[in-house]
Amino acid sequence: MSLFITFEGGEGSGKSSVMKLLAERLEKEGYSVVTTREPGGTPIAEEIRNVILDKKNTDMDPRTEALLYAASRRQHLVQKVWPALQEGKLVLCDRFLDSSLAYQGVARHLGVDEILNVNLFATEGKYPDLTLFFDLEPEIGLARIAANAGREVNRLDLEKMDFHKNVRSAFQELAKRFADRYVVIDASQSFEKVFEDAYQAIKTRL
Repeated sequence: MSLFITFEGGEGSGKSSVMKLLAERLEKEGYSVVTTREPGGTPIAEEIRNVILDKKNTDMDPRTEALLYAASRRQHLVQKVWPALQEGKLVLCDRFLDSSLAYQGVARHLGVDEILNVNLFATEGKYPDLTLFFDLEPEIGLARIAANAGREVNRLDLEKMDFHKNVRSAFQELAKRFADRYVVIDASQSFEKVFEDAYQAIKTRL
């Protein structure tokens, strides 16, 4: 069966690492799995990603940022996500619509409903089937990033702590608003426990 599963959370929450291992486990169980990310996932969307996250672009207008994310999302859906779902695959996506609602809607103070409307135009009103939110205090997540020399440091990592706290609060509110598709994962647990909780959430939905 096809299922569109998105992985959300603040910087350094571990969602990307968990997603990679989940894909491997699900493939071993016989599922056909596609892993992808936002912004990005296709050549055009990756070019837009480079513009959004480039540390040189600190003067980017917040509405420009929001529109670029939506544009990247549209291209990604049309070229990669929807075709994979039509083929009956599981699509695991590192960030999606909810990141725009949290980062641009709340942390950039543009308004959740305003950003939602822009993105529902891009997605033709479609939401993920399941969203895993990796909940973690931002101080811990940013400390993980600082300790991981191999991880990409992008423009959003450089924001002040208040920004990251607002992002976490926004995700917590989104988990309540969209409770039918959200599962909250305590990302402060051991990696093994976080992985198992995420795996069980997916298997329950499958």
